[in-house]
Amino acid sequence: MGVIYGYFAAADDDDAVRAVIREDDEPTATGYDGFDVNGMDPTLDLLPAEVILSGRSAETIQADPRHGQLLATAEEGQLVCLSLTDALRDALADVDQGSLHDVARAWAASDVFPTPPDPDGLAEFLEQAADLASRAVERGHRLYCWICV
Repeated sequence: MGVIYGYFAAADDDDAVRAVIREDDEPTATGYDGFDVNGMDPTLDLLPAEVILSGRSAETIQADPRHGQLLATAEEGQLVCLSLTDALRDALADVDQGSLHDVARAWAASDVFPTPPDPDGLAEFLEQAADLASRAVERGHRLYCWICV
């Protein structure tokens, strides 16, 4: 089994930590709006997509304090919670859904993947992320990712 990434929305950083560090024995992010994927690291794999969507440079994104900020760890580091940038959330929420296949093709051609992935799979991820971001903006929430190794 590979690494699982859970993208989700929460009211704030403390709420996101509660989604991951559970005191109720529920699975990670139970009750939170989100989706799970295999192999989509938010700080590495998602960076080119954020560049394309937000128009910000990779350097600017990496300097953003919310880009992959470690908020919590559990299970001896095998479970972590990271923040995503508000610029990514806003860009995903505002994107024209019809352009996501073009974004996915450009993203697939980036040098971040050792083997170019299927752009249709990336477009599906972007559609889920855009829907999540839209709902997060409506609620005044932020985006996060939990990672389980």
